[in-house]
Amino acid sequence: MDLTLATRDADGKTIVAVGGEIDVYTAPKLRDKITELVAAGVYDIVVDMEAVEFLDSTGLGVLVGGLKKVRAHDGSLELVCTQDRLLKIFRITGLAKVFVIHESADAALAGG
Repeated sequence: MDLTLATRDADGKTIVAVGGEIDVYTAPKLRDKITELVAAGVYDIVVDMEAVEFLDSTGLGVLVGGLKKVRAHDGSLELVCTQDRLLKIFRITGLAKVFVIHESADAALAGG
């Protein structure tokens, strides 16, 4: 399974729609995309994980690293995730308290 990434701008934020599996093999692709966005001056990012089928610790590390990158510029990295199996990973690791997790991309945009 490969990782798909699609970016779009909406209401001053950049949404990165992620599909497939975020694991040790595909996580660098997501890390590179976040790094590229930050380098281009994009500091408010929403990672839409609705089409993510699998997430491992490497993927979590990339998300945390991305959060640190945007926070260095007073930005935000928020998530869109409604899948119980993924939400459970964020709860178990304590990252549910670190990330703002929305139920939809629209909710993320409306959240300010």
